[in-house]
This record gives sequence, structure tokens and C-alpha cells, in this order.
Amino acid sequence: ASAIKLQTLKPESITLNSNSKEFIITDKKSKWYNLKLYDLYKKSQTPWEWHKIIFEKAKKLGLYAFSTPFDLTAVDFLEKLKVPMYKIASFELVDLPLIKRAAECAKPLLMSTGMASLDEVREALNVALKYGCGDVLLFHCISSYPAPVADSNLKNIEFLRSEFGIEVGLSDHTMTNLASTISIGLGATAIEKHFKPSDESIGPDSSFSITPKQLSLLVDDCNNAWRTIGKTGFHRSLAEEGSRKHRRSIYFMCNLKKGDIISSKDIRAI
Repeated sequence: ASAIKLQTLKPESITLNSNSKEFIITDKKSKWYNLKLYDLYKKSQTPWEWHKIIFEKAKKLGLYAFSTPFDLTAVDFLEKLKVPMYKIASFELVDLPLIKRAAECAKPLLMSTGMASLDEVREALNVALKYGCGDVLLFHCISSYPAPVADSNLKNIEFLRSEFGIEVGLSDHTMTNLASTISIGLGATAIEKHFKPSDESIGPDSSFSITPKQLSLLVDDCNNAWRTIGKTGFHRSLAEEGSRKHRRSIYFMCNLKKGDIISSKDIRAI
């Protein structure tokens, strides 16, 4: 992989430890059905004391290492660790003060667009560009965990790029690598996928995360898909040169003298 991204949060800083129904996941299709948001975030948070160790390890391996902050204190913490970029999650795309704070760090900003209306995307992007360094990438995203392949709507990648004139990637929550690979052909320039160490790993997002083997295949497939696109314009591949001599050519089928009239029975295209 090119990068590793964590999530930087504390449950008490982004939600309430409440039993009210608006703080409980009521969607029966959700793998987190009936779980309090507070308990979900408590289960899924990356301990803050792990961040520095992980980032240092990633740097030694040549990986970009950064995170998704979920509140202003998380941005302050990550700034001390000198992260190279920030990610804004789909659920936080409407948190304009958070986007402003992250943008003010003058680093590239990646923002997921799950659930957002076009006006919400535009508003978030305007804040990011106004207060940031101008280096912004939008992730097309379907905020369903896992997301059905049939609902991927990858044409949104082309639309977002056309509408806003910036780079667009895919935050992929489907169960396979198909959507990610196809998205490259539609111009996606970054792929985000949840990851787990093994099939035996149990965690809040393990049911829609990929293993090391799947990740390796994803990277290979996406890089190969990128190579297959080629350049704009009409070009012939050098790989075809050896085949040119086997195209049809006109041959004489009999001996002729200088000045003879050539008829169709004297030649063949073979």
C-alpha cells in the first residue's frame, strides 16, 4: 500500500454516553444494530498513545501515515505528530469548523462525500479551499457498511471531477475489489479500503475489511488498471511491432516480365 490512515477520536469528545434512541443505532441492516454510538466509538478508537509508534513504523517502511480527526482536539494532537495530510470522514463533512481547522494546517485534505448532497459537498469544499493550501481530493463514498456493489454509482467520480475540477478517489466499503478497479478507469486517483490483519480478526469493521492477500491484489489490480488507460490520442503499442509482418500483403502468384500488365489472377493478398 502507499499509505496507512488511522482514526483519531475519543468517544466523549464526539458523542454522548446516552441511552436516548438518537444515540443508538436503530438500522436493523447495520452490523452495529442496537449498539450505542458511545460504545461503538469506544470499541473502535485507536488509542492515542499508539499513534506515534504506528507513524514511526510506517515512515520506516516508506508509507505515508496520517489520520481522520473527529474533533478539534484530535487535529491539535495530530499536528504535534507532524502528519503529512488529513482525512475528513463522510459523517464529518458537514462539520465546517472541523474542516476549517484541518485546512488551516496547510496540508493536503482528503474528504469523503458519503450521504452528502451536492450543496453540502460544495460548502465543505469551499471551506477547505478558502482556509487551506488548495490541495484537496474528494472521495466518492457510499456510507453503508458493507456497501452493496450494485449501489456503487461510480459515475459520481466523473461527475465530481467535472463539477469541481479537482482530483477524485473512491472510499470503497464493498466486499470485493471490483468497484475499486473499475473506478480507476473512471479516473479515480486514490483508493481507500478498510484493512484487517487476517480473516480471524474480529473488530467493529472486520466484516467489510480486506486481508493482506486481498490488499496486495487490490494494489496490483489498481496499478495495472491505471497502466491500461494509456494516453489521450490515438497511439499504437510497441508490443504490436512484431505482429506487423504478419498482416496481409500482396504477393505475385506467377513470374512476370517487365512491362507485363498485372491482372487480379496474378496476385493474392496473403
